[in-house]
Amino acid sequence: MTTHPGAAPPTETGFDYVVVGAGAGGGPLAANLAAAGMRTLLLDAGGAEDDDNYLVPAFHADASEDPAQCWNYFVRHYADDRQQRRDSKFVPDEGILYPRAGTVGGCTAHHALITVYPYNADWDAIAAETGDPSWHSTAMRRYFERLERCTYRPRPKRPPGNPLLAVLLRHLPFVAARYRNDARHGFDGWLPTALADPRLAVQDAQLLKVIVSAAEEELAGFLDRPLSPLEGFGSFADPNDWRVQTQALQGLWQIPLSTAAGRRSAVRERVRAVQREHPGHLTVRTHALATRIVLDEGNAATGVDYLDGAHAYRADPGADSGPAVPRRVVASREVILAAGAFNTPQLLMLSGIGPPEELGRHGIPVRAGLYGVGAHLQDRYEVGVVSQMRRAFPIVEECAFHAPRPGTEPDRCYRQWREGEGLYTTNGAVLGITRKSRPDLDAPDLFIFGGPFDFRGYRPGYSLDLTHHKDRFTWAILKSRTRNTGGRVRLRSTDPRDTPLVDFHYFTEGTDKEGLDLEAMADAVEFVRGMNQRADAVVLKELWPGEEAGDRDAVRRFVQDEAWGHHASCTCRMGGADDPSAVVDSAFRVRGVDRLRIVDASVFPHIPGFFVATPIYMISEKASDVILHDAARA
Repeated sequence: MTTHPGAAPPTETGFDYVVVGAGAGGGPLAANLAAAGMRTLLLDAGGAEDDDNYLVPAFHADASEDPAQCWNYFVRHYADDRQQRRDSKFVPDEGILYPRAGTVGGCTAHHALITVYPYNADWDAIAAETGDPSWHSTAMRRYFERLERCTYRPRPKRPPGNPLLAVLLRHLPFVAARYRNDARHGFDGWLPTALADPRLAVQDAQLLKVIVSAAEEELAGFLDRPLSPLEGFGSFADPNDWRVQTQALQGLWQIPLSTAAGRRSAVRERVRAVQREHPGHLTVRTHALATRIVLDEGNAATGVDYLDGAHAYRADPGADSGPAVPRRVVASREVILAAGAFNTPQLLMLSGIGPPEELGRHGIPVRAGLYGVGAHLQDRYEVGVVSQMRRAFPIVEECAFHAPRPGTEPDRCYRQWREGEGLYTTNGAVLGITRKSRPDLDAPDLFIFGGPFDFRGYRPGYSLDLTHHKDRFTWAILKSRTRNTGGRVRLRSTDPRDTPLVDFHYFTEGTDKEGLDLEAMADAVEFVRGMNQRADAVVLKELWPGEEAGDRDAVRRFVQDEAWGHHASCTCRMGGADDPSAVVDSAFRVRGVDRLRIVDASVFPHIPGFFVATPIYMISEKASDVILHDAARA
């Protein structure tokens, strides 16, 4: 990589807002600002390749290792070297692979498309911590309704104009329910949500047996749910139903995905739609790595410096392959950072905004001493329990799980996908289970989902092993609402092309000194083993963790050694005026710096829900309203 130092970078004007990062936070935000008539520039360090790895839902693992869009961070789970090396995924001299995406859409270009709504308690906690009632769960649900385009539940009928008929409907609750949106889904938004065709599982007797075994005790919970059976099974199997969230129910669920006609559809499609509908308002500049926030003498953000050139960032496997030209762009209104939980704090610190001791270590003058920048790093914990089945799954036997190679014929599953059908229209997961790790919790904190694949975490080349064997089944266990807030992001150097240093300080090395998260994960492993025992007619043996993790202590050691995560958050946390560690207020404004906001996963005080994409979409919608409201008052 070569740059062109010396002269001041060329300066570009003409934009009201400059948004850095085209992921789940920045992409929808930039689109909304442009749709409202604001001249908006969206910067992203990656490109926007629409190949099969992007489009085919079942290729999400390949997408995460695709050199055209992958960013490979190597992080530490532990500061303790001996403990760190116990992880089978550890790469000497590197660390643990943490896949991110450098492309328009950010990680929505490679994630597994799961679109599950967070529990109401997560939003209510933000309202309480910030003292801002607009974050209350009832208000936040409106943003989900606004962004969603639900395709798996019937759209409510338009209320009748005849007043006599309206009175009659009040006495016919079964019919009246068709005119209400009790589930509080959205039907006109930009994010399509769909469910996998349940017939896919029914076609495979062995897979169906696994599902039935998992459902054996979970289905009994349906009898206690406050949902009218007159509304049909769809209400019961839908984790995003408002009544499910209100009651924080546990149970067995189908998994909503962000797909349209069997293809990935999310941020990138929203950005392009706004470009078509509002020409001239939204400019997207790819291969533009932000290097510094430009601040004036009054500590107001006036623009962004960036490097113009592909593969500029060293997380990119193709880094240093070409020249990069320094440039500057001016924002007449505001600069908005949406670069994610690693890159947003890195960019702030490179600009002199962060912990004074960290800035001093690199000789960076302090412009705003904010101790919370890079601190409070949180993640979910995940482990996989992998079994070998008694025979291969017929549903995957003819599926290669990658795009056709040059000179080869497409496999059966790929041909079906081109018609909008078949296994490739899904992410491979067949169902999800939510559970509480302790009965005193106000909401479930475990999400367990399974599919015919072999997944043991992220390491270089993992996507090749995921579906290599056709007789494997994995129950992936995800622990949300984690208690550890002890992770940190620090600068590696003052070179903006370098990745930051990332250390999560897992489990008791961090702030969870009681080890409650570790115990919850160990309990979940034993729960999954119980499901597998009930399915012993089709499950041959457990491969991972296997016999070596036979007793409780060994299960704990397995979890401690092998857990991973991929929902990094909270490194620029939001808080009230009396919170000394808060980086932004409830309106996303950075403390001590005017005209600068952050809208990405880094602002959450605690990670909401199980899968972070949907909450980020929601705060992006909320930030759009807040920013446009402030602009109207200016």
